[in-house]
Amino acid sequence: MQYVGLQQQIGRNNRYSLLLLIAFPALLLGMFYIFFFFADKQDSEAGNAHFMQAMPFVLIGVGIWFLIAWLGHASMIRLATGSKPLERMENKRVYNLVENLCIQQGMTMPAVYVIEDESLNAFASGINSKTFSVSLSRGIIDKLDDDELEGVIAHELTHIRNKDTRLLIISIIFVGIFSFLAEMALRSLRFGTGGKKKDGGYIILIAIAVTAICYFISLFLRFGISRSREYLAD
Repeated sequence: MQYVGLQQQIGRNNRYSLLLLIAFPALLLGMFYIFFFFADKQDSEAGNAHFMQAMPFVLIGVGIWFLIAWLGHASMIRLATGSKPLERMENKRVYNLVENLCIQQGMTMPAVYVIEDESLNAFASGINSKTFSVSLSRGIIDKLDDDELEGVIAHELTHIRNKDTRLLIISIIFVGIFSFLAEMALRSLRFGTGGKKKDGGYIILIAIAVTAICYFISLFLRFGISRSREYLAD
């Protein structure tokens, strides 16, 4: 049995994650191509023409979505989780654990946030040294001893050091795009006037089917990235 060292594992996981990441835009383009193909009743020439006409608007829309999510992800995460900054004087124990681990690894200390929740939860986020952060739930802080909590924090810091947080944020943004498109398709069926006509209803049903399938595929891609990075962080 061939031995696989840590550096080989890191390289293999990075290549695997990159391939999965490339699959997101490929899936998005494929989704629109399939939609236009079936919307034009399998007329490949008409489908190609509509696909090419729509692509600039699709790419601009995705670019705007991506830019907003990329720049505002930290605020969105804090708003969604209700996390608050944890200062040294508020909890020296947790702050010192994070600081000591960062000193040992020679890395800049990320911001530390606490989530007022009794569940055992922790995660890292951020795209650069200004936005890197580690969030810990109140439950995991209170229920774990120092050695256990240090292991959890080390795991999250490894995500930051390996730039996993940046990769996972990109994957989450793409999943959000597919989720939004699927929701739009469902709302069109429920509230849209096009559903009253045969052709309009046919197009909406195609949109629902295509977006739903692509959304579930995007979830599997995201889980594939997450699993490989979690394994490496462990």
